[in-house]
Amino acid sequence: MKGLLNQMDVSLKERTISSLIWKFLERAGNQLVLLLVQIVMARILTPTDFGVIAIILVFINLANVFIQSGLGTALVQSESATEADYSTVFWISFAISFVLFVALYFFAPAVSIAYAEPRLTWPLRILSLTLLINAYNSVQIAVVQRSLQFDRTFKATAWSVCISGALGIASALLGFGIWALIVQQLFYQTVNCVSLYIQTRWIPKFEFGLSRAKELYSFGWKILASNLLNQGYLSLYDLVVGAQFSVGQLGLVSQGKKYPSALGSMLDGAIQPVMMSAVSRVQSDLPSVKRLTRRALKTSTFVIVPCMTLFAVAAKPVVLILLGNKWLPCVPFLQIYCFVYALLPIHSSNLSALCGMGRSDINFLLEIIKKLLGMTVLCFGAFVFNNIYVLVGSALFTGVIGTFINSFPNKSIIGYSYLEQLKDIGPSFIFSLFAGFCALFAGSFFSNPYLAILIECLIMGILYLGLSKALHLEAFEYLINTARDFIGTKRH
Repeated sequence: MKGLLNQMDVSLKERTISSLIWKFLERAGNQLVLLLVQIVMARILTPTDFGVIAIILVFINLANVFIQSGLGTALVQSESATEADYSTVFWISFAISFVLFVALYFFAPAVSIAYAEPRLTWPLRILSLTLLINAYNSVQIAVVQRSLQFDRTFKATAWSVCISGALGIASALLGFGIWALIVQQLFYQTVNCVSLYIQTRWIPKFEFGLSRAKELYSFGWKILASNLLNQGYLSLYDLVVGAQFSVGQLGLVSQGKKYPSALGSMLDGAIQPVMMSAVSRVQSDLPSVKRLTRRALKTSTFVIVPCMTLFAVAAKPVVLILLGNKWLPCVPFLQIYCFVYALLPIHSSNLSALCGMGRSDINFLLEIIKKLLGMTVLCFGAFVFNNIYVLVGSALFTGVIGTFINSFPNKSIIGYSYLEQLKDIGPSFIFSLFAGFCALFAGSFFSNPYLAILIECLIMGILYLGLSKALHLEAFEYLINTARDFIGTKRH
């Protein structure tokens, strides 16, 4: 019996590592192409144009929460899911997406009037079509995540980002402006769905299980409410910036946030879906859950924190080279958000552990507490201080407090306290800050932005990796050994 359990542990470890690598490749490919599209568009469009796009995405992202969250997550977390369950979730998601599409179609002119921006109407209407596509895509992703076959999402993403990215860049270069983003998003979702269908061959059946829908909903509504609260807060943030300051300032803030967010999503977003799937399979074994959570936290922190630190250090020359002089005012915002997203592993590792353990009720409660704190600080920054930098800086303040809030329940649920977590991630933060200060100092001697970036990268990399190796940092040695094992397995 013990031998069988050991074999199961090894099998889960191998599948988790393989899934992690495929998920990282998927995220990396997706984000790199999307960033390329955004960079090309940023060199053509103005901050005001990006402010208009940010307003459109407020409504699309809010609508997508209803479609992509909740029931899809419940399918992944469920210990067993049948074809009837998948079809049931699809029909619910499709009905919701259709209602939201119709609502946004007729609501679009009112949005244009509210912001005195006639360009909003048709882009919002056309981009709303992605809601219908996402209803199908969300179930496809659940099918793949349950089986830990993330190589399929990698292949689908590779096709979708290449085709949609090429069309998006071409549209931007041809002067399509805002429509370049619309073209890219529409083709990304369409190609992704077609590619996943070719690989999974999953299609919904004309069946609906009411009792099973209620069971999934009992878990899913908490995730839905939590994500809706989170997206609602982010949307309120954009709307307040656009209304209290200007659409142009919103464009600068959104541009400064976009790149750290993409980097964080690419790195941490690859780890957490795999972690939640793995935790849900061993949720009855608390030592294994704690071990998985610690590993995810240490590994993601070791990778993400130095990347964000380096990005903050090299922010000015990077913006100058990639986006041009007109975007230099976004540098302070970019640097602040780099440190905000450096905290991402603490948030996501703890929340993924909670979801994997089936405690979505606690997840929802935590989101309420954090958003109440965030909205309070947001109002002070916007209406009391009336300062855009204080407002953006408030995100870092709430992020630091949020790490404690997210980690607090896991002390009793899986025996992983906040103090233990700080001890686990402390070396990565200390090494990163030391290497970052040295890199910033060395780069300040070079006026050429290309040389400054090169020197900063070299100093940061040598010091951070050198310290990690010299002091035998566990996360560093784990990543090296994992890479060797993976390469050795592929060779055999």
